[in-house]
This record gives sequence, structure tokens and C-alpha cells, in this order.
Amino acid sequence: MDMDRICRRKWRGAALAALLTAGTLTAATPGARAEGTRTELPVTSTSPVTGVTESVVLVQVPLPESAGPRPAACDWLSYLRYRSADGPAASADADRILIAQPGILEGAGAFDGVARNTVTRAAEQGLHIEFWALDRRSNCLEDRTGIATGDQHTAVDYYYRGKQVGGRTFGGYAGNAQLGWMAKLGIEQTVRDQYDLLTAELPSPAQRKRKVLCGGHSLGGVITGYFAAADFDGDRATTADAGYNQCAGYFALDTTVSTTLGDLSGSIPEDTNLPDTGLGHGVVQAGLDSGVLPRTLSAPVLLNPETMTLLGIAGLGALKDLDGEADLPGYLPRNLNIEATHRFLFAKDTAAFLSGSPAVKDFRLTNGAVLGALLDDNSVPLAFLQTSVGFFDGGPIADKSFPAANGGDARPGLYGTAYKATPDRPRGPLYTWRNYDRVGDPDDPGHRSADGTPFTGPGEEVTDIRQLARSLAEQPLDFTEQYFPTKLVTDIELATSPQVKKLVVHPEGLKANPVLTVLAGEGLLAGRVPADLHPVVADGYQHLDVLTAAPVQNDGRPEPVSTSLADFARTPR
Repeated sequence: MDMDRICRRKWRGAALAALLTAGTLTAATPGARAEGTRTELPVTSTSPVTGVTESVVLVQVPLPESAGPRPAACDWLSYLRYRSADGPAASADADRILIAQPGILEGAGAFDGVARNTVTRAAEQGLHIEFWALDRRSNCLEDRTGIATGDQHTAVDYYYRGKQVGGRTFGGYAGNAQLGWMAKLGIEQTVRDQYDLLTAELPSPAQRKRKVLCGGHSLGGVITGYFAAADFDGDRATTADAGYNQCAGYFALDTTVSTTLGDLSGSIPEDTNLPDTGLGHGVVQAGLDSGVLPRTLSAPVLLNPETMTLLGIAGLGALKDLDGEADLPGYLPRNLNIEATHRFLFAKDTAAFLSGSPAVKDFRLTNGAVLGALLDDNSVPLAFLQTSVGFFDGGPIADKSFPAANGGDARPGLYGTAYKATPDRPRGPLYTWRNYDRVGDPDDPGHRSADGTPFTGPGEEVTDIRQLARSLAEQPLDFTEQYFPTKLVTDIELATSPQVKKLVVHPEGLKANPVLTVLAGEGLLAGRVPADLHPVVADGYQHLDVLTAAPVQNDGRPEPVSTSLADFARTPR
């Protein structure tokens, strides 16, 4: 990494952190409504997908005073804006704008790959489109200062050892008592935020109706369904403000445009602190308001603010030196949270999980192998976190039979379909990572499970691990969502309650516009979507691959998700 890029990254991270913390922003681009209500900062990327301009946009949209005390940064909405480098500078002049809602525990940074690929595909067809990757309001609590330095050790020292970066000290992870304002961040506020952002950025109703395609990934499809059915002026008889009239069409990425969580089984872990919605809407809301119930969704391992920060730190190592030997496992502090997460991800069997031996630090791993172990479908046992980025290399491999054994017909949907594997020689060879496009090469050992089943093949690998590292470590807005509002899920689970049912004012809105449904061939909805939706199926893809897949696949064809989105954007409305 050259010094000029390091300086740019440090400036960008520090500037964004300062802006988010202070909430004192100044207009930076044409179209801003008033001094201090909007800012747009350029984002520099090392992505090989060139011809795309990226920026991070923040727009001041205060919460109502009834929300209660909250950080100043949480009265701003943010998104990543991708557009053709040779296209128009003003969004209003773009041919189309795709606005995407993230899934559960997901942030705007996760869309980097599909956004760049889609803008590029459209440009090849003579269409200048924009892709807006939304961050939910709760992402205002995240601190990217350590990640933005571009250095793993500095990031670890910042987040875990109290060391300053640019005069800033990490304030720690917010606890439930500090998050009272998040008790109100349900589906109503989420779709209101999208409407307010759209109307602020594109004031013309006619332009919104003609140019905007609304959609999302995973839970983002359900949010899009509620948006389409919503009424935003309080008068059912007037429809210019209705959600479906803000969109020319809808797109769903490994999800459907609906108002139910039924299609997303496996997207919420069974061991999260999600409250029992059988209590009823009023009781759940009272519990959130009082703090008796947790206001954010988390789990004991991997899915909490501390461990999700580790994903960005692991991305830093892979981005800087993919094939270099990692020292991250030994450099991290020892605590129960990190130790439990390491055991969950690396334990070969129950005995290894319980004993902690061998530990991850007992293996020699490259930075690429560390990142692959955290997010590859042959390693991480949580389907909604899986990508297909390649496979372990460099030494013997064993079946990973914890928390579920490989094989059998009744495999839990939570764990996905891919056989799980783990390195098998502690204190032995240096385990490397075979990238997606080298699986199946003549030098590939072709590792197999104990029952003879190949762990993977070229048709099941679709994401470049370098692109995954860039999405995790290079974006100013996080790949993950560290503070996911519990109310957003409980509202949707209580969809038949009067308090939520009243939000579906225009149910006809779900079918008022054309819909593109794109499914991961091995994702959460594989084989479970009605044929009348005419879904495009991306073979070999896992749930996250629809966002992260490489622009050219192993069969030589262009990436199908972004190709379908570009074609959908080109279709006249």
C-alpha cells in the first residue's frame, strides 16, 4: 500500500468519524437543500472494477423528539452512492437509481461488489445508473476509526487496548441502557427513513416514479414490501405519497418482496436474544421501552458488536497481504466473547469446542485463510453469513462436525448445505487460501469429506476473497450492522397485530410495479419460491454471494445477479 493511499484513507476515516460524531456537516454537492443538511465525500477504492465513482452521502433527517436522547449522528441518514464515472453528476439526471435495503445484521458496505458490477454492466449497455446502498439509522453508532487506518495492529489496539488514533479514543460498545431511542426503530420508522431520504434527494415525484427501483437483500425484500404498501401523508385517499408510487419497480436479492418473514427461515440464529413475540405487541413494546427486553439483536458468539468488528479487522489483513502469515489470532486479546467465537468457527468437533484444543492460534494460517474461515460456506456454520470464496489449501483438511455433522438428509437450514471443513495439523504447515477462480485447477488437491463427497468444486465458488476483503475493510460504512434494532424484527413477526397491520395501507402496492427476483442457488430460499415469480437463479451462490460475487464467474460468463439488475434497469417503465 503506497503512502499516498494510506494518507487518503486515514483522512477519509478521520473526517467521516469527526462528521458523524459532531453532526456538523456542510453541503458539498449540487442539489443540497440548505447549508449544513447534506454532505457527500468521495470514497477511494482499490477495486479492479473501474469506471465507477463512489461517495458516502449523509443527509440530516432528525428523529422525532419523542424518540428521546440519542447521539447527534443518529439524526442523519447515510448511504453509499455508486454511479458511472462518465455519467451525470446529479442523481436526477441518471437513467435509473436502484435503492437497496440491507438484510439482518447487514450494512451498506456489503453491497459494494454488486453495486459496482451493476453500474458497470449498465454502462456497457449505454445506461448511466446509480446504486444507493442504504445504511439503517442504527449504524450511526458504529466507529470505523480503527478500521480506517488500514492497519490490523492499530485497529486492534484502538478497539481493544484503549490506544488513540488521531486523538480519538474508542468509546466502547453501547449497552442496552444507552439505547433507549432504539426502542422506536421498527418497520414504520425504517420505511419512513427511506421515504424521507428519497424525497430529500429527489424532490420531484415524477422523477421518483419514473427512475427509482426499490429493493433489497434478505430482510431488505420484506422492508421493500412494507415500503410499497405504506402511506406517508396520513391520508389513504391520496396516493401520490404511497410507497409504490415512489418506485418504478422492485428487486429482491435472495428474498421476496413481501410483508412476512416466512421466506427467510434461517436468517435469524436460534440463540439470539430475540424476545418471545407471543407476548403480544403491547407487551413487547413496553419491554423495549423499559429496557427489560434487549433493544438490539445479538448472540453469544460471532453476532455482536465486538465480534463483528473482527470481520473488518480480518479484512484488513487480507487486503494488505493476502498470502502473508497471519498473526491476528495471537495478537487479539483473550476474552470469553472472542474465545467462544474462535472455538465455534474452528473446532473440529464437540470435544475440541469444549476443551479449546487445538486453538486457532495453534495453526499457521495466512491472512486469506483467516478471512476465508470466518465467512466461507465450507467453514462458517451460519447460512446467512456464508459466501463462496474458495477453500483451504496448503495442508491436510478434516471434516468439521461441530455444531452439525456433514452429510445426512435432515441438515438444519441454519447451517446451509455445504460440507464444513477445517485445517487438521496444528503447529504444522502454513495453511493458505485457494481463491474462487483457482478451485478445480490442475494443482487443486480436491479435498473430500470422510464420506467421499468433494467439499467443493469450481461451480460452487463465485466470490473473489480480495473483493470480500475490500467490502469489509475499505468502505466508510460497515459491511455488518453492529446494532440491529430488535423492534424491526418483532414488528414484522407481529404482522397480524393491529399496531403493525395498520401500516399496510396499500396492499395492492406490492403488485403495482414489475418485480425482479434473484435467488442464490444454494441460499436461504433455494427451491422454496413460487414459480410464478419467475426468479433468476444464480447457481452455486450462497446467501451473501448475491452481493459479493466476482464480475466474471468460473464458467467465463458475466456475473448473473448484476447482469439481471442491469437488464431490469434498462427495461422501459
